Amino acid sequence: MTQDVQFSTEANPFAAAEQVCSTLGTLTDALFDEHTSRHPAASLSALRTVGHPAAEALFTLRLAPNGPVHEAFDRLGTVVTAGTARPGTGTPIADRVTAALHDHYGGGAVRGAIADRGTTSAALFQLPVTGEFADAKLRPPFAPALAALAAGQQTRQPVELATGAGAEVRLVVPPGFHPLTSPGGPAGASARTVPALPDGADGGADRATAAAAAELTAHLAEVAEELFGATGTAQRRDFAVIAATLTDLVQDAGVRYAGVCALEVDGRATDATLVISLARHPLPITALATELATVRRHAEVWTVLLPAGPAAVLVEGRTVPVPGPLASDGQRRWVVTSVVQAFVPLPDGGTVLCAQLSTARPEDWDLYTEAFAELLKSIQFGWDGEPVAVAGGAANAAASPMASPAAHVPPPTAVAVPAPTGPDGPAPVPAAAPAPAAVPAPAAVPATEGAEEEPVHLRGTPVRIPPADFNPFAPVAEETAAEGAAGQADEEPKGTPVLIPPPDFDPFGMTDFSTGAADGPTAPTAGGAAAPDPFGTTIAAEQQADPFGTTVAAKGPAVPPPPSVPPRVPAQAAPAADTPAAEAEPGRGKGTPVLIPPPDFDPFGMTESSSGVAEEPEAESQADAEPEHRPFG
Repeated sequence: MTQDVQFSTEANPFAAAEQVCSTLGTLTDALFDEHTSRHPAASLSALRTVGHPAAEALFTLRLAPNGPVHEAFDRLGTVVTAGTARPGTGTPIADRVTAALHDHYGGGAVRGAIADRGTTSAALFQLPVTGEFADAKLRPPFAPALAALAAGQQTRQPVELATGAGAEVRLVVPPGFHPLTSPGGPAGASARTVPALPDGADGGADRATAAAAAELTAHLAEVAEELFGATGTAQRRDFAVIAATLTDLVQDAGVRYAGVCALEVDGRATDATLVISLARHPLPITALATELATVRRHAEVWTVLLPAGPAAVLVEGRTVPVPGPLASDGQRRWVVTSVVQAFVPLPDGGTVLCAQLSTARPEDWDLYTEAFAELLKSIQFGWDGEPVAVAGGAANAAASPMASPAAHVPPPTAVAVPAPTGPDGPAPVPAAAPAPAAVPAPAAVPATEGAEEEPVHLRGTPVRIPPADFNPFAPVAEETAAEGAAGQADEEPKGTPVLIPPPDFDPFGMTDFSTGAADGPTAPTAGGAAAPDPFGTTIAAEQQADPFGTTVAAKGPAVPPPPSVPPRVPAQAAPAADTPAAEAEPGRGKGTPVLIPPPDFDPFGMTESSSGVAEEPEAESQADAEPEHRPFG
């Protein structure tokens, strides 16, 4: 899967929030220096939510109603709430906030850009930036604090909200992070504590938009003072103005909280970014984790169980560019960041909470992952009981494990419990209930007209995959082998029956070409019968046809072979000619019938007859043929 598919909004509903996280990482790397005010590293882990009286009941805290807000509480941290009922009007306010901050700091050119006629935008700084997945070797390890979330633990059901409130989530951000989003959220998302301006006092803007812009302007100026209090005005102005240009991008990405962290660890500087957002995604947690593992091939994905319910946690490395206008030397460069991202489905069955933390300091990975794990443990849900209407119908919402409060609680796991004792000894322990039978998967339903088109990465043809214990190299079962052997036995043998020579066959013996017999030469005996010649050199009484023109006279003593030729002794005496087999089947050659390949298979280039027997030279044709002219006789 390419980088374009992984980080594109069409294929990834969380791409916009990931872009915000990468952009904030660029700001911290380019604008934070040795003069930045930093908190001690203990601020991330000094406060634990379990020690606060309101930690287990965040919904009892009085926050601004019906909207994403965040508010700091003593000895607890910053409580962030985000809901689906009122996302805001979506009115852009970046230009208003940027102009107000320019006036607040007395104007002037921001680093890398020229403030011409008060129109400073993110494009002048080559923002936003999009991260790319880094090589798998640069992926950070799955920290022990994150792996501990995979252990089984008790979950709690969502808090019951009033009808029409939708789904709401609350969590605790540890101290040390500076929020860059407004405490009251975007315009129209919540009731404002900032007094609204009178009509017509600010260019005809509505009171909610003007109030939201004024609130964010004061908030960014305060954060700039906290981070760059020991530096000059120019650095505070640069940070506040550049952060203000990203306001509309953050709002459109569904981000409910965006913050940066500047810490000091053992005398050295370190920083990180945190982004929390909501996005529509109807897949259940198991399907979502599978999708992430398929698309993010360079990432490591785990399914964990939080107190709020199941979640998918992703760890990967990303390469983030630092634009030249923001870099101190004006040269564009790249930074490798370590990212942990958690996806927690809300109980409405169609919304997913996405929390992600990134840092360019791999040596402080364990420090930040411990704080991130505590943040995930603090998540609490509230719900009015109405499933959200998502694209694709109610089937996706019903398939979600968060579709109802009862389905929100995972099935209990087996735990070893000591047996109760009584006056008569240990009491009997009831047997475990049998596991429910497996429910067969429903058959595929043909696509209907008007159905929503599946994403590109989900298309394909259903196939069957082998089970987990499948061994392709296992030996064939005996029953299967026996059935195969029986099937081969039933088939008719293939080939042509032929005769093979007997053990006493002598392929080098003299052949009687006049009769075509293949028997070895014989010598006349006293009784007139031919006896076997152990040397195979006896010449027939009558002159025999010699194909090589070297016929020897019939009369004369037997000529022994030259000394260099060893005598040939047949392995076995030839059987008598007057045997019962010879009388029963006259004219049949000696040998045992066997099967040879079909006629068209001739490995040695010898021509065979249609019957499969090698044709011998015909004596009659040779006798009738005219004598061959041999000049050397």
